[in-house]
Amino acid sequence: MEDYEFFHDIIIKYFPVLEFPADQEEPYFLVADYTPENFSALVAELDKIGYLPIINSHGEHYQIKLSQKQENSKSRIQINVLLFMATVGTTLFAGYLLGNSWIVAIGFSIALLVIIGTHETAHFFAARKHRVEATLPYFIPAPTMIGTMGAVINVKSPIPNRNALFDLGLSGPLAGLIVTVPVLIIGLSISTVVSQSSASLLFTPPLLMDIISYFTTPALNQGQMLFLHPVAFAGWVGTVITMLNLMPVAFLDGGHISRSLFNQKVHFLVSIAAVVVTILLGWIPMAILMALILFMSKKHPGALDNVAPLSRGRKIMAVGVLLMLILCLAPAPFSSV
Repeated sequence: MEDYEFFHDIIIKYFPVLEFPADQEEPYFLVADYTPENFSALVAELDKIGYLPIINSHGEHYQIKLSQKQENSKSRIQINVLLFMATVGTTLFAGYLLGNSWIVAIGFSIALLVIIGTHETAHFFAARKHRVEATLPYFIPAPTMIGTMGAVINVKSPIPNRNALFDLGLSGPLAGLIVTVPVLIIGLSISTVVSQSSASLLFTPPLLMDIISYFTTPALNQGQMLFLHPVAFAGWVGTVITMLNLMPVAFLDGGHISRSLFNQKVHFLVSIAAVVVTILLGWIPMAILMALILFMSKKHPGALDNVAPLSRGRKIMAVGVLLMLILCLAPAPFSSV
């Protein structure tokens, strides 16, 4: 590390520096007497000169690694608007192909975009709550069966602590699922019972969809199947989006939640297990993408402060996250010949 003495003089204002193993590939300062307040003050001072500290437990002491801040380009809301308008067009077209009606297409597009938009907007507001800089959602139009590849926000500043990391991970899937439930209720209530086709795209519904269907659709006799209205199909897509995002892999929403709960090593092992589960569910392209992100990108660093404990309430909420994932587990659809 360059300028060791310079950074040492800054860090020693807030922590007793015990050691600096300069021969390491990833050098760090070994310090003692951690307090969240002192670390926040160190973050503020280093931020002024373009550096960020990351602190982790290291035996009985703590290690602080430094990284240089990257300059972020200015967001242009015009791009967000243009991408959203394009996605409205592609989802309308996809909805028309599904229902052969522009009225149905509008219902499908609204249902799907509200689910996706709510998911990403919740991330945006969670970021603002924790003073993390983030962009508005970027919708992604695509020539797929649903007309989109979803939406993303770009987080432009580091996440300060484990509580913030947990909130950023959970906010999107939770908000998206809350909107998905009424979409499923409406969509399933207007779906129709038909004779089972010899060549159909079949879905094994997630548990959440089964529960809602029990109260909203008639019982099926042998040889019958439920023909999903496109709005119900949008609701099913919402459960799949929630499931895939909650998979505790790398930098996915579930990966953020996992990293807020566990150290880097355990988080990596959990990520591998989640990729295997995704493969077993039949979502092979997504599993491949997860594996690429996991093995080809840097390990999840966590928050700047990985020492301050996760709040008790969030630890309890983590059980709810697991329940959400179980309710949304959905095997990939398959064709019946």
